[in-house]
Amino acid sequence: MQLYSINTGLFKLDGGAMFGVVPKTLWNKLESADENNLCTWSMRCLLVQQGNQLILIDNGIGDKQDAKFMGHYYLHGNDTLDSSLNALGFHRSDITHVLLTHLHFDHCGGSIVYNTVKERYESAFPNATFIINEEHWHWAVNPNAREKASFLKENILPIQESGQLQLIQKPEIILPNIAAEYVYGHTEGMILPKISYKNHTLLFMADLTPSVSHLPLPFIMAYDMRPLQTLNEKQQMLQKACDEKWILFFEHDAKNECCTLKQTEKGPRVDEIFPLSSIA
Repeated sequence: MQLYSINTGLFKLDGGAMFGVVPKTLWNKLESADENNLCTWSMRCLLVQQGNQLILIDNGIGDKQDAKFMGHYYLHGNDTLDSSLNALGFHRSDITHVLLTHLHFDHCGGSIVYNTVKERYESAFPNATFIINEEHWHWAVNPNAREKASFLKENILPIQESGQLQLIQKPEIILPNIAAEYVYGHTEGMILPKISYKNHTLLFMADLTPSVSHLPLPFIMAYDMRPLQTLNEKQQMLQKACDEKWILFFEHDAKNECCTLKQTEKGPRVDEIFPLSSIA
């Protein structure tokens, strides 16, 4: 097995929304905001190569939304999904599985492209199976008013229409060497892929802990549907990761890819920070 970081670009989100009730005087020391109170975040995905499988975990925001939509998020940087795959010698058609942690637009927007010739939405990964937690799928296609803006129907329904959708019912093992933890604070039934890699356990943090700056328990996004549940899930997951020496992989941290944890009087905190490529 080999793991690769797939950087799909940078975007900006409101710092207050990203840190919830934590005051700016605290979070701005960790993630500096611009004049509009926006902080820069990555959309870092993970590519798993094992045997004849090429598994992509999440795929960024995509490029099919209109300028008005994209203008809200200030996309920048030189990386794209295609350029990152191509740099490794891969193409979207090589992907055999797309594992989506959840269906918020910045995690699944790259799943679908708009065919301007045929004037229709199509799968961006023609040879892949899309794996999604069934209870999260039903949550996303029938969104509540608060979360509706994060679930764009053009990112979601064409997956089903393609015939490539595989809904799963919370299996412990999703694919060989890829297990799953399921969490419910950020959104219903988000998957945290847990990968056995080079005698290590690597946990893809998705939006449970978007960055190293979110490791303190109260640092919870205002986007979360059930913040107190997130608090409990973070506490349990980070403690387990600390005790069992897991590697954490961060999807939204623009500076840091991976870290391990150590126990402190304030709870689990960063021990070592390193790039994915350095794991031996």
